Amino acid sequence: MQLGTAESEPGELVTGWLDVTDLPTGTPERLPVLVAEGEEDGPTLWITAAIHGNEVTGLAVAQDVMTDELAAEIRGTVVCIPNLNPAGLRRTTRTSYYDDEDPNRYFPDPDAESSRPPSVQQLVDERVYEAFEDSADALVDLHTAHVGSMPFLIRDRVLYGDQRTEDEARELADDLESLVDAFGMPVVNEYAAAEYTEQNLQRSTAGAALNNAGIPAFTAELGGHAVVEEDTREAGVTGVRNVMRELDVLPGDPDPGAVGPEPPVEYPVKRAVHPHTETPGIARHRVEAGDVVSEGDVIADVCTPHGESKATVESDHDGYVIGRMHGVAVYENDALASLAVRDDGDLVVPRDANEDGTAENEADESDGASA
Repeated sequence: MQLGTAESEPGELVTGWLDVTDLPTGTPERLPVLVAEGEEDGPTLWITAAIHGNEVTGLAVAQDVMTDELAAEIRGTVVCIPNLNPAGLRRTTRTSYYDDEDPNRYFPDPDAESSRPPSVQQLVDERVYEAFEDSADALVDLHTAHVGSMPFLIRDRVLYGDQRTEDEARELADDLESLVDAFGMPVVNEYAAAEYTEQNLQRSTAGAALNNAGIPAFTAELGGHAVVEEDTREAGVTGVRNVMRELDVLPGDPDPGAVGPEPPVEYPVKRAVHPHTETPGIARHRVEAGDVVSEGDVIADVCTPHGESKATVESDHDGYVIGRMHGVAVYENDALASLAVRDDGDLVVPRDANEDGTAENEADESDGASA
């Protein structure tokens, strides 16, 4: 296959560049590309990383998966873009400087409407999307989370409606489940459908691949940002190779037990930015990443600049701590932590689902009947 200037050959690892826009300085904005093609035909796995420019453990994992020996090991093809956001990487920042908004919210969505022409970041994302839409059989997008965060995987809910039937969505969800189980880190389900689309997560790299292109895709959150965490990097490389084995790109069976950590709870969980404080002040957390919490447990105290207690902030949910928010100065309604909380929802939901998972038209009919 050819991606930008990288043209693969059976049994070889090749490198090149994908030009995605031109800069005002007269040079192209280029994304690094690596392609490993096996001697035998097989599936095509895409690995993407660092769409947030300061999430560098993902960048290191992507680089280290693509060894010189990989092409001789595999059947099929592995395509890797280890840095989707060179503008953010240059500044060690989450965003690019094109419009200073989250670059992981601009991938194509058939329901997105705008009277304005697409921004530079949207054009970049669309060009990356067009490349993997036609070639990928699966996609792993590598990220990091909060400072001191534990590593985990985000599994998006599969939406059905205009794009696919419910049966097709369940088949896609089964394919996705096999990949996240193979990787070997705790799995955290994404927000319920209403909040998912409200946050434009269907326009993230993995969200667009899954819910627009119909490609099994997930996000690996590999610890904290800004520096490469060596233990997590090593675990991430093993996890990606486990996905290759699950896809039969690499021979043998995946070994998810070699990755870790183990999930802190046995019940299914979803992502929640929680709890929030109603009281401004200085946050003093009582929990750390990986701690199991129950409803009513205190997550943090809020005190004055002199150290006098103002409030305690409790969890409204059972679950565990993924990570704490950066910094200790908090304003009204600021989030204090990111939790994985108990999830009783379905993983396959209608695109226009309400918070309870029912379709909007079902809720309207119910309201009419009760009236």
